[in-house]
Amino acid sequence: MQDKLMTQALLLSRWIELNSRNLEVRVVFEMANLIVTIDGPAASGKSTVARLLAERLGASFLDTGAMYRAVTLAAMQAGVDMSDEEELLGVLRDSEFGFAVKEGKLMVLINGIDVTAQIRESEVTANARYIASAEKLRERLVRMQRQFAAGEEKIVTEGRDQGTVAFPDADIKFYLTAEAIERAKRRQAELRAKGSTESLEQIQSGLQERDKSDQTRAVGPLKPADDAIVVDTTDLSIEQVLAKLLGYVKKNA
Repeated sequence: MQDKLMTQALLLSRWIELNSRNLEVRVVFEMANLIVTIDGPAASGKSTVARLLAERLGASFLDTGAMYRAVTLAAMQAGVDMSDEEELLGVLRDSEFGFAVKEGKLMVLINGIDVTAQIRESEVTANARYIASAEKLRERLVRMQRQFAAGEEKIVTEGRDQGTVAFPDADIKFYLTAEAIERAKRRQAELRAKGSTESLEQIQSGLQERDKSDQTRAVGPLKPADDAIVVDTTDLSIEQVLAKLLGYVKKNA
């Protein structure tokens, strides 16, 4: 599985290179036999549950947030104007991105360097909104996501617009949510494990600002698909959420 995903990563990098040079590239996407999308706001539990669900289903896992974060970090490292879409496109064109699953987690590389930990830093999180709101970049990243799914038997993909934009014909769509204070507590626990001392109030404020940005952007705004199954995870453990989603998949797939 890992070798297969590494091959996909190399193909994706080549596809980005060709497409970014404005060459006419026509790709026929053959979608997976089973596509499960999981959308929702930050700290709603979707990333962890999506990875576990993929493992239980024997499916490939696509963490789209890591893609946006990778481009964000590359742009920051290049020192470009984060509000200039053309400069951001230049970063996408000139950088080589790699994505592969290692020990159940998505490994991210920029120009051959492992940046898996760096893309989770708070400054990257704050700047990701520039990538997320740039229409041309989102279009290319959505194409990357569809290319990742091409030829896969099963895929579980999570993000902000997977059920509404990237895979509108997905077999099963989930939208995870949770109360703001609970999401802030979860994020605080994650950050403390990494040595952060941010207060709960600071974290909650940051999450609310991110929610507003995600929900109000013109391109691919955060919202449940009309046919999504909404799951409130506020009072549920990861195991309980996983069991609930597995139940829906087994019943409806």
